[in-house]
Parts: sequence; structure tokens; C-alpha cells
Amino acid sequence: MNRKRALMIADTFCLTKRRRCAADSQDGAADIRSSLQYLMTLFSRKLFNDSLPPVVLKHQLYSLHNDKTAVDKQVNELRENGELLMFQLGFDSEAYALVFAEDYRAKVLQGEAGRGTLGTVEKFLAKLIPNCSDLSFNKEKMLKEFLFTDSEITQLVKSGVLTVRDAGSWWLSIPNSGKFIKYFIKGRKAVLGMVKKSKYGEILKNELEERRTTSQVKFQMKYHIHDLIGAELVECVQTTAGTLLRYVDGN
Repeated sequence: MNRKRALMIADTFCLTKRRRCAADSQDGAADIRSSLQYLMTLFSRKLFNDSLPPVVLKHQLYSLHNDKTAVDKQVNELRENGELLMFQLGFDSEAYALVFAEDYRAKVLQGEAGRGTLGTVEKFLAKLIPNCSDLSFNKEKMLKEFLFTDSEITQLVKSGVLTVRDAGSWWLSIPNSGKFIKYFIKGRKAVLGMVKKSKYGEILKNELEERRTTSQVKFQMKYHIHDLIGAELVECVQTTAGTLLRYVDGN
């Protein structure tokens, strides 16, 4: 699917009685892959000096596809075949980041160039990417299955590909993602505030897309709109003037 068709999918919002508005999914994992590629075009690489791989939140896919269960299944298929990696971001138990494995590998190795931890990180990536879909790793797996030493685990934490989960376990992580999380949370709050402060707590989607971003909104407006819809922080109502985004009380 080319980008033009992906853009058409992104602009097709058809549900009136749900808090997310989505286009019907018909093409399985291939369709999810192209939706991911579209959402990743909205990721602001320059904001991070191209040090991060494009990051999509899993729930952003729910803004493009009706069947949440099917999305989850297809995402898991892409993870199991080594094409996609998933990360728990920490600020919300339901917030999972998705990154294409090769993009992750390229950016991690770019950041490790010339460092003493490079060899250990390369070894980790070689074990991780082909067939590993874990979000976290315990010490037993790291030592006995992946065959890392305690010293090498420390190097992986230092490099940022692992972060401490609790005593004896680690989350898979995206190096240097702290700024992304900070900007994302601030931007979500600011854009959601724009909806809430609009007359009757409603605003046309097209109008919101055209709003000038503020200092609190670092990402493209569409990136945040897909977040608000997918996370069900707004509901979509079809009107003759276009899709209306309505603030959901209780956010």
C-alpha cells in the first residue's frame, strides 16, 4: 500500500457511537504494517536530531482500525517474526511503543559507535531481533538462555537497551527515549486541552489539524490526534461539516 492510500485510510473516520473512529481493517498484518508506516511519517525525527527510531504508540493504530483484537493479534504476529519490537514506556501501563526492529537496530548501533559497550550490544541485538518478542527479561533468561554475564548486563543497562524493572529483571528499552516521553506527555495534555476548551468541548478534526502548534506541542498535530482517538480520550461524531472530536468527561 502506498502512502497516498495510507493517508486516505487515516482520513476515513466512520464510527459515531464509539470513542475511537477507525477505518475497517481488511488486509491483516500487511494493512497494519502500512498503517504503522503512515503513523511513523508523522514522527518528528529532527526533534531528536535523528537519534531515535520512529516511534508509534500501539493504541494509535486503534484510530485507524475498527477491530482492536485483530490489531493486537497482527501486531503480535509482526513481533513474533522479528519485524516489530514493543516497549513498555512506563508513564502508563497501557502505553506500548512500537518500533520496526531494523530501525531500532540501526539507531542503537549508531548511538553505540566507538563505545566500549558496542560488542555486548551487538550480541544482544543478534539474540533479540530474530525471534524474541519479550517486553522484559529476568536474570535467569539473561544468564542461561542469552548467555550474558553480570558485567555484560550492566553494560546493556548503561547503553540504554535495558532499564531496571525490579530486582533481577529489566525492561527492553529505547535508548535516549526520555525526551520523547516528556514531549509526548506534554503534547497530549496540550492538544487534549484544546479540545476541552473549545465551545461545548468539541472541535472539528480538520480544524484541530490546522491549529498552530504551541511550545508545548513538539510533534505534528496529527500524531497527537491519533493518540487521543486511539486512547479514547475523545470520541468521534460524524457531522455534515466533517468529523467532530468531543472531549470525554473524566480525562
